[in-house]
Amino acid sequence: MPWGFRLSPSSGAGFHLVLQGTAWLIPPDGDAPVGLGPGDVVLLAHGTGHGLADRPDTPLVDALPAADGSWPTAPDRGPVGAEETLLLCGAYQLSRARAHPLLTGLPPYVHLPARVGAHPRLRAAVDLLGAELAEPSRDPTPSCPPCSTPCFLPAAHVVAQRMRRPLHGLVGRPERPGGRRRPPGPARRPARAWTVEELGALGGLSRAAFARRFTALVGRSPLAYLTWWRMTTAGRLLRTDDLPLRAVAERSGYSAEFAFVKAFKREYGLAPGQYRKGA
Repeated sequence: MPWGFRLSPSSGAGFHLVLQGTAWLIPPDGDAPVGLGPGDVVLLAHGTGHGLADRPDTPLVDALPAADGSWPTAPDRGPVGAEETLLLCGAYQLSRARAHPLLTGLPPYVHLPARVGAHPRLRAAVDLLGAELAEPSRDPTPSCPPCSTPCFLPAAHVVAQRMRRPLHGLVGRPERPGGRRRPPGPARRPARAWTVEELGALGGLSRAAFARRFTALVGRSPLAYLTWWRMTTAGRLLRTDDLPLRAVAERSGYSAEFAFVKAFKREYGLAPGQYRKGA
């Protein structure tokens, strides 16, 4: 039976996994359709509208959520037949107000075809999701923050959350020779008084070479990016925590509260207190 649906643009980053059968991704802006096979993954980092269908020329029907925000579920047709396609589709909700340069630099979609030996961590996540959906656990897990409801697919839920790691690794988490990951940098320790020399050493480069390459790839200098990340960290703390302003400043890399307030107002156009009230 022919099938095809169109997904509207969203603020999140979506992904599709082909667990069985085949499908076609109908990209936005008239790009050529992309054939998908079992085990293929497609990441749509910018939330652009797109279609999925059994064939490139199949008419698309808009997929719309119900009035309560829930999405329609497929009818229970029993075991999936040999000619049918089984897809797992999901999205990670993002704030586009301060999108990460790594995310904004990605193309409209990233197609990761299933190949032997390619992306082993992602392949393992796909296999676990497929197994859980084929024989789901029926014991609900405790309610969790993302959905606040009991989850009857505990493995699928956990793996979908952890898929962020292998997908993130595919777009730029380099490793040292021998497979040893580089030490955590400013993204995990923004409060540290980083220097360009230290950051270059993490990448095995001289200060000048690192600054030149970083600026070319990211679009801003290492220290400008560090300031951006510190302010992003501060904004998140102000939105989600009731920490005193001094503690927010220290966790964001500022020993002086006055300097932090000045930098925050320059970045957001608001004082930290005003930002927190608005959030």
